[in-house]
Amino acid sequence: MSTKVAAHKQVVRRRKIDQLSKIDKFAQRRAQLANSALRTLAELGYARTSLREIAQNSEFSHGVLHYYFRDKVDLITYCVRQYKASTVSRYDQVLATSVTADEVRDRFIAGMATSLERDTDMHRLWYDLRAQSMFEDSFRDDVREIQVSIERMVGRVFAQYAERAGLRLTMPARLVYSLVDGLFQHALLRHLAGDERAAADLPTELGLVFDRVLV
Repeated sequence: MSTKVAAHKQVVRRRKIDQLSKIDKFAQRRAQLANSALRTLAELGYARTSLREIAQNSEFSHGVLHYYFRDKVDLITYCVRQYKASTVSRYDQVLATSVTADEVRDRFIAGMATSLERDTDMHRLWYDLRAQSMFEDSFRDDVREIQVSIERMVGRVFAQYAERAGLRLTMPARLVYSLVDGLFQHALLRHLAGDERAAADLPTELGLVFDRVLV
């Protein structure tokens, strides 16, 4: 290989490394900005939040936010996607580290009840965004993609429990998810209304789902 060819390849390699580094830094910056914006987004919801308002409640300027996110739809969907991805990962870890069927069931139910109280604002933002997607198609695909990932996660939990318990599902996983999601949303509404029994009742209600959809 000639010296010129070797030098050219080295230059190309350095450019690729620099480009990847810039992409990585951009992604890291977006994640940092999203984390900073989450509190304002979760407190105010979709309709009452603008990039300018988010900037006023964070250490970042409106211009900086606008550089990294096209608009509030881009920012909100990024935030929710990031949070839901971590949620799915957390429950996948439950499956990976649970030995028995009872462990799968009990840890999933406990995690849902804990998240109801700990992540109330984020769940409220998710349901707000999901409802808004029925009126605005600008982020409908993003919402659908997020929801599918959650549906599949719930499906994996019930499938793993059924397999380890020697049982079978009596309905499609899609319907099982609808039951779980409906119970959780109802519990969230009760919790937001100040019902102190909401989180305490959720484990029993989710347990009934396991009992009814598996034979």
